[in-house]
Parts: sequence; C-alpha cells; structure tokens
Amino acid sequence: MQSNQQGTTTLQLVLAWGFVGIPLVLGVVQTLINAMKLFQH
Repeated sequence: MQSNQQGTTTLQLVLAWGFVGIPLVLGVVQTLINAMKLFQH
C-alpha cells in the first residue's frame, strides 16, 4: 500500500515538472533563437 501511494506521488511529481519544465525549456529555446537573430545583424 505504501509503494502504491509513493508511486502516485512520484507520478504527480513527474507530471508537475513536465507541465512546468516543458514550456520553460521552449521559452528559453525561443529566447536563444531570437537572440541569435539579433546578433546576426
């Protein structure tokens, strides 16, 4: 019973990090791409 509860907690943690981390990484990548465009001129 404890392992099942712990697994749910781990799953929620992974989903929460994915929910926050994926848009964060995409934002950083977009910022870097825009910065490269500025430095090319």
